[in-house]
Amino acid sequence: MATNNSTTAACPAPMKATSNGSFQGENPLDFALPLVILQMCLVVTFTRSLAFLLKPLRQPRVIAEIIGGILLGPSALGRSEKFLHTVFPKKSMTVLDTLANIGLLFFLFLVGLELDIGAIRRTGSKSLAIALSGITLPFVLGIGTSFLLRSTILPGVHQGPLLVFMGVSMSITAFPVLARILAELKLLTTDVGRIAMSAAAVNDVAAWILLALAISLTGANTSPLISVWVLLSGAAFVVFSIFAIKPLLALMARRSPEGEPVKELYICITLSVVLAASFATDTIGIHALFGAFVMGIIIPKDGPFAGVLIEKIEDLVSALLLPLYFASSGLKTDVTTMNGALSWGLLLLVICTACFGKIVGTVFVAFLYKVPFREAVALGFLMNTKGLVELIVLNIGKDRKVLNEQAFTILVLMALFTTFITTPIVMAVYKPARKGAPYKQRTVQRKDRDTELRILACFHSTRNIPSIINLVESSRGIRKRARLCLYAMHLMELSERSSAIMMVHKARNNGLPFWDNKRDDKDYMVIPFEAYQQLTSVTVRPMTAISAFNSIHEDICTSAHRKNAALIILPFHKHQRIDGVMESLGHSFRLVNQRVLQHAPCSVGILVDRGLGGTTQVSASEVSFTVVVPFFGGQDDCEALAYGMRMAEHPGIKLNVIKFLASPRSNDEISKKGKVFEDADTFFSEFNNFGKNQNAITCDERIVESKEDIIITLRCMSKCNLFLVGRMPPTSPLTDDRSDFQELGPVGCFLASSDFSTTASVVVVQQYNPAANLHPLVEEEVNANAYEVPDTPVAADAV
Repeated sequence: MATNNSTTAACPAPMKATSNGSFQGENPLDFALPLVILQMCLVVTFTRSLAFLLKPLRQPRVIAEIIGGILLGPSALGRSEKFLHTVFPKKSMTVLDTLANIGLLFFLFLVGLELDIGAIRRTGSKSLAIALSGITLPFVLGIGTSFLLRSTILPGVHQGPLLVFMGVSMSITAFPVLARILAELKLLTTDVGRIAMSAAAVNDVAAWILLALAISLTGANTSPLISVWVLLSGAAFVVFSIFAIKPLLALMARRSPEGEPVKELYICITLSVVLAASFATDTIGIHALFGAFVMGIIIPKDGPFAGVLIEKIEDLVSALLLPLYFASSGLKTDVTTMNGALSWGLLLLVICTACFGKIVGTVFVAFLYKVPFREAVALGFLMNTKGLVELIVLNIGKDRKVLNEQAFTILVLMALFTTFITTPIVMAVYKPARKGAPYKQRTVQRKDRDTELRILACFHSTRNIPSIINLVESSRGIRKRARLCLYAMHLMELSERSSAIMMVHKARNNGLPFWDNKRDDKDYMVIPFEAYQQLTSVTVRPMTAISAFNSIHEDICTSAHRKNAALIILPFHKHQRIDGVMESLGHSFRLVNQRVLQHAPCSVGILVDRGLGGTTQVSASEVSFTVVVPFFGGQDDCEALAYGMRMAEHPGIKLNVIKFLASPRSNDEISKKGKVFEDADTFFSEFNNFGKNQNAITCDERIVESKEDIIITLRCMSKCNLFLVGRMPPTSPLTDDRSDFQELGPVGCFLASSDFSTTASVVVVQQYNPAANLHPLVEEEVNANAYEVPDTPVAADAV
């Protein structure tokens, strides 16, 4: 009987799925479903809170998830027996681990979708050599460390599997985590970022091959013949996947053309194939994750098929299921086992060995390829980034009895430390200088109007594209010899989603500019601009900026300086609904506009889009717009008027300028909020001379006594197509609404209100003022002479 009781205690009865409720006298936490719901809510809330707290340190979310898992385990909160037995009882771990591994399985499928084997094949010799050195030296040092661990805290463990597991854990570079760190530090398009991404992709594939070897060497049956059969079966599975399964997936991808929804049947078949492949590799003995990873790699990356798969599963997997894996790992990590000088000494040794192997191996080969010292050191620390794959290796090692609890804890802390130090050290070591030569043509207002006008137009979605193209078409001045060059920048937020890495691939495109004609992929955002360029003489350069919205203004301003832009056009953060009400797209969009206004190296225009020209592009012969410029005499008013003069050169544009003058009896409403620009009268005289012989230009002077007079005058013009208005004219606000937007100024805010008009678009212009730009984002070369903008467009860097 004693034996039976001990057996019962060691093997608790399986939990039932659902309870009858607390009113029936049952505790919901004694049942699997309500308990796992509680566990998921707790894990997600806890890890997201930590991610929020670590955000100022610019750490990737994986750091918060690893720390959160450790804190929920026996190292911190789990030291309370009541908490551990209530929330994470041993009898619930099977359900928790199963859900966590399902989430991990599909996450590895997403990782496979992110890896482009074609790009890895095109990896240059420099990146390949750095990747191999970053694997070889840490692997060799990991082998040496395994002998020390076996003689101290891992007695009796088979040397072969331990040797390979330690080598793999030391040599891994986390490709997804590295990509997000590079994007956060804005290094994606630098030489360091390009080399690191290419080398990490090679490293990722090599790590999975080595891990398959390590797994094949473990198991209850340690016969060498069994290991050989496992490896051969795994290789046969990969060959079968390439020649049998890949054609099926390619067929479904071809039958999912751009612009049409992907059939639900194709999604179902693909996900079922992923599960079947995972079952096959688990049966072989190389873990279910390999099957999902291989399926992700062989799926065609062209077309919408891969993107739709990501949209279907990434949020559920990344937000709910994957954090459970970190919790599961944290429950196995017990820092209290580090209770002596030996344990902490081994931790220090493992950290130093891992860092030395990666950094020295990478720096040495980088020097051979003549990479500068600071870039080489930054590259070494970037390649030392660990992440989820490291935890997978360690968990498999612990499950296969290769690592005990103490060794597992040491290696988890090593992975946490090496990843945590990456961002601050790279920021300290490598600061790519944002230097650029000064240039003169920073405004639309200029002495020689025949010079080329360069515009950087930003957009968030397809909603703004027709109006931007119609605005540019109106600005190209076809009566003159002057040319216009448009840089169309797609602003994309870098999120924690897996699909962000695919966006990184598009932006980096193996080091080529995003707009390069040789690229294989076609972004549907680019197609309208390419079509516009074919129909007109305007030079169009589509670009993209991928960054967090709190720093994307740096990309905009830096690109404007590099391209010698005279005007940046930004979409207003509100769009007009069908009923005419202006609806906000988000506060973050507004903050982007405010930061650009503050740091821009040239003039800025904010476009309040009410459908300029309709929802489609208007051809040059069909352009028929009425443009109104309210002129109050401010510096920004002069810039708006200069832009209007440029538009007036188009035969389809009628320009109406209204010059407001303060009456001697006015209550000083005209001049309360600023002063008249000293050269405004001179420039207005130039405008009068310009418009004398042009029937498309009319100019009226209105003497006003109060802001009510201004409002009445503007309302009479509300049926026009476009208003061009200075951001800070010398007048008081025209509305009393406390929600006025400072980025639009006193007049622009009134023109953008729903009460004013539902048809007239507005461009609020701020003229570049070097005296106000006290903190430029681009440091101009002191000894360089300012130069005129060249006649031909400069080559655009990848942004």
